[in-house]
Amino acid sequence: MTTEIVKCGAGDLDTIREVGIGTYIETFDAHNPPEIMQAYLESAFAPEKLAGELAEPLSEFYLIRKDGEPAGYLKVNTGSAQTEDMGGDALEVERIYIRSAFKRMGLGRHLMDLAIELAGEHGKSKIWLGVWEHNSDAIKFYEKAGFVQTGAHSFFMGTDEQRDLIMTKRLT
Repeated sequence: MTTEIVKCGAGDLDTIREVGIGTYIETFDAHNPPEIMQAYLESAFAPEKLAGELAEPLSEFYLIRKDGEPAGYLKVNTGSAQTEDMGGDALEVERIYIRSAFKRMGLGRHLMDLAIELAGEHGKSKIWLGVWEHNSDAIKFYEKAGFVQTGAHSFFMGTDEQRDLIMTKRLT
């Protein structure tokens, strides 16, 4: 059984889109009305939107494969690409998605380790992320990785306002 992490480019758009939509549905479909989910998926994972994100020089995508099969991906942001202004010393983990068939295999940990390594390479002293307040499995995962809640912000799925916890890990 092999695990491989590769940096993504424009040619990976379809795979990133497929994994992103599938993972989002697996995680949040039971908690949101179908019309809100559909509108969000069409907007957040629109090919032209993802193409712009993949082309953003201050964002990086990494695909993780297990035995050659796409299992998930990581998206990190620095500088003005961050979804919140957390300062020049911060790296944001915007997405860490693992498909349900690949959970509990340590793949999320591999991606988190990569995010921490990237933060160091970029000279950042902290790493942060937003996580839905009701996603208890993800919150436990982040706490185990050393993140603590440092705030909260609103996250909109269409017109539905939800609350994300801001979690931060100091690296120095």
